Amino acid sequence: MLNLTATVGRPATTALLRVALACGLAAALPVTVSAQDPSKPWTVSGKFLGEPDTKHPAEAGRSDKAKDVSGIACATETGFPRICLVADDESQGAQVAVLRDGSLVAGRFIRLIDATHEGKPLELDAEGVAYADGAFYVTGSHGRPRHKDGKEAKGAARAEATRHLFRIRLDPKTVDPETGQLSAEPEIIGTAALARIIADIPALAPFHDRALEEGGVTVEGVAVRGGRLHAGLRGPVLADGSAAIVSAPLAGLFDGKPGAGSLATVALGPDSHGQKRGVRDLVAVPDGFLILAGPMLDPEGGAVAAGDYTVFAWDGTGAPRKRLDLPSYPKKEKPEALLPLDESADGQRLLVFFDGPKEGAPRALVLPR
Repeated sequence: MLNLTATVGRPATTALLRVALACGLAAALPVTVSAQDPSKPWTVSGKFLGEPDTKHPAEAGRSDKAKDVSGIACATETGFPRICLVADDESQGAQVAVLRDGSLVAGRFIRLIDATHEGKPLELDAEGVAYADGAFYVTGSHGRPRHKDGKEAKGAARAEATRHLFRIRLDPKTVDPETGQLSAEPEIIGTAALARIIADIPALAPFHDRALEEGGVTVEGVAVRGGRLHAGLRGPVLADGSAAIVSAPLAGLFDGKPGAGSLATVALGPDSHGQKRGVRDLVAVPDGFLILAGPMLDPEGGAVAAGDYTVFAWDGTGAPRKRLDLPSYPKKEKPEALLPLDESADGQRLLVFFDGPKEGAPRALVLPR
């Protein structure tokens, strides 16, 4: 049996079927064609949760719809459906999602922190999600918000709330593939060790507990590979213009075993305004990592020009290799998270989630071969 797989629109679909009929193969030839428009956001069933709703205190647990999707990882690398975990940086946790080709189902929300300040919930500021060897990993940004007069106590509390890394063991078999709900509770372990490891690296120590606007430490991507956790930093960008990626053994983070962090630097170049770029997401792939590079500081007005964000391939040691400059996007719509989907003769298909539009407005793109 012959199987043709293509990514084409309706006219091409019709032409392909006509060829099959002309050859007398239509009855025996299953044609798998995706007509998904790459510029059209994938649909979301249910609701990805974002900032806790403080306007309705009587309705405990109520949250606004996510507008700052910042990370996603799935328990399998190929095929559909996939069991995934999604993070919004204004929530207090992460959320199960069932990924299908062209759509997602928002499932069970998993609360990771319950920190408050003066009775109001503080966000985890989750910026990265990874999966490896049966566990998801979710990291807060570890960043310090901008200092405001008279708000030092709140700033310190917000910084403390985000300096966490979580390991979530979740058996995909316990996830209902239709609803994303769980039949068993996940095992959750949190640690503050990553913050200490970053602060102990000499090149990064001066930037600890400083706001991003001052070049302060801000984690925006996380990946796990070879028994080590790799944290990609949006800031600081170092004096030579390189972005920083910190790695540490998982055993040192979660199992109480000794393990120092190490620093790798990657030259990601400037954006269209000549501003320095840091890591905006980091994803482990079979031959290394994909890096989403973007401005350390968002441009005035929030406009994203073509080439401001770029996908690089990195083998973990050498110089990163540019794969694709991303196009321009509307104001306040910033690429935030990458998810590898599959490969074809055209290249590698990725799903991109955005900070700004509701529920991340995920869209597919292809990294050409």
